Amino acid sequence: MFKKLASEALGLSDIGVIVAPTDYDKVDADDYLFHEDGEKIFFLIKSKKDEYCFTNFALIHVDGDSAVSSKRMIKRYDYASSFIEQVRIETAGTIDMDIELKFIIAGITFSIDVRKTYLEQLKDIYKSLISIHKRQVADGICRDNVRQALNAISSIYKLNTATNGEVVGQFKELLSQINTALLITHTKRDYTEVFNKYIHN
Repeated sequence: MFKKLASEALGLSDIGVIVAPTDYDKVDADDYLFHEDGEKIFFLIKSKKDEYCFTNFALIHVDGDSAVSSKRMIKRYDYASSFIEQVRIETAGTIDMDIELKFIIAGITFSIDVRKTYLEQLKDIYKSLISIHKRQVADGICRDNVRQALNAISSIYKLNTATNGEVVGQFKELLSQINTALLITHTKRDYTEVFNKYIHN
């Protein structure tokens, strides 16, 4: 308890700050964006060791080995394949100097300490992550429905009612529609509109 207070008072703790959009080009994470594909930063938390960069496509974690080392590991969690859950904010107590953003993505638990003066901005990313979670849940249900529909079609499809040419043509059309439904329509990759709606920094 007293060690924590002392480290915070001396500025030695790893409490993050929220980086302003005007400084996004100065952070390490910016070098690892797919700018060529339209990826952009919408929210970024920086501490002494780490950067947590929320783009329209993914969370990019610049994982620092230590505050005094230049060694970094870049970890990327694309929203299309990395499920987000258990998003929450733990607000500060009377003597605390930080608040915590907590969530799980791709099974990895994150607990990010941020200076409590940034609470209003932190609420923006909280709402964004909750919204992404809701869409991921809905997409998952839709993909399951697509698979169930495919099973139903295959159980009633009679090969002896169609010529070989018709079978090939119908198979290609069905496969195209299934791939579109599973990989595009119900697997959202770009969450620009969510961040535009909730991020107000």
